[in-house]
Amino acid sequence: MIKVSVVGGRPFSCGGKALFPKKLLTARYGIKDMDGSARRILKAANGTPEDHFLILLAHNGPTGLGSAANDICGKDWEFKGNGDHGDPDLAQAISMIKENNQVFIPLVVFGHMHKELAYGKGLRKMVVVGTDNTIYLNGAVVPRVKGNSDAEIALNSPEGGGTTRVFTLVEISEGRVVKIKESWVSVVKDRTTLEEEHILFEGS
Repeated sequence: MIKVSVVGGRPFSCGGKALFPKKLLTARYGIKDMDGSARRILKAANGTPEDHFLILLAHNGPTGLGSAANDICGKDWEFKGNGDHGDPDLAQAISMIKENNQVFIPLVVFGHMHKELAYGKGLRKMVVVGTDNTIYLNGAVVPRVKGNSDAEIALNSPEGGGTTRVFTLVEISEGRVVKIKESWVSVVKDRTTLEEEHILFEGS
């Protein structure tokens, strides 16, 4: 009914130029290099029905989205300059899918690169809008679950203060991303309360 297809990126990716873990990828999937990985993603995408739009779901994002420490896939753990830590095979696959022009990709969603930067450098950019309106979304908000410290909640709950959990919500209408929200929800026993909500993206 929704007419959406989801294609995965390379399993076990930890970002960067190295194919990791190569032995496992070769043994289990027959993948020996980045080009082979990109073509496997393309092959899966080519199975998308004509009336569907496509969402790409990967552990790490693609290269080409910036190389500063706070960019969506930028290295934040090295003091000697920054760098693009995206997956080159995912970027290659996206390019090949778009070259064929058979299916629209409104959303590429991934994680791995944490929102809070290393060494207290601030926060990462979590959304990038491509020139062709593809939205790149990083959902790696860590930790995803926090213990509640609210004294009133803790006092009224036999199980303590419960937890606060973060969700990244994407609204899609007619194959286009309309809104992306980061929502923090308090969970105490069977009671849930929306504590915070941040709009990360809103279409025109």
